[in-house]
Amino acid sequence: MTSALILDFGGVVTRTLFETHDLTEAALGLAPGTLTWRGPFGPATDPLWRDMQADRISERDYWMQRTREVGALVGKDWTQMADFVRAARGGDPDAVIRPEFREAIAAAKAAGVTLAILSNELDLFYGADFRDRLPFLSDFDVVVDATYTNILKPDPRAYQACLDELSLPAEACVFVDDQKRNIAGADAVGLRTVHFDVCKPRESYAAALRLLGLA
Repeated sequence: MTSALILDFGGVVTRTLFETHDLTEAALGLAPGTLTWRGPFGPATDPLWRDMQADRISERDYWMQRTREVGALVGKDWTQMADFVRAARGGDPDAVIRPEFREAIAAAKAAGVTLAILSNELDLFYGADFRDRLPFLSDFDVVVDATYTNILKPDPRAYQACLDELSLPAEACVFVDDQKRNIAGADAVGLRTVHFDVCKPRESYAAALRLLGLA
């Protein structure tokens, strides 16, 4: 049976904005050390992140708050996450792609595994033009983006929409996401899952490849 690797975008594919504060500060002309929120890399000092993890706010709420805060630091009234990402990463978006991601999709593709992306906010967060600057996306057979469907993980319909486009049953697919709530939603519809640890990307991708029967 054909199998598929279904990836969230965000921290699964790119180094997170938490990991690239130095690049963001340089791009925006901010002094080193200006940005102190660290999300999963420092939850004890990021109460807003803890609120998101506890489902008191959504992931979109978290990033809109950070977008407004950083915008204010540079005298901008940013109203969309894409405004922040374009300013922080627009110069060289390819530079923040995880090397572990590149290695994993190369291995999967060589083994005949179908590739898909299932994202809650790919174009909302990054801007539609971001895709055009990432040539590896042509390797993906399916991209389902809730920016347009308005059906967000962990709603079971989000996963089913991706499976329908793949024409595969859930048990033939491995789903990778860095948010526990989205993993729980995938588990509920029968997908095999890997909760991606942004602090351990290589180990997370290795786990996904093992589930696909790849070394």
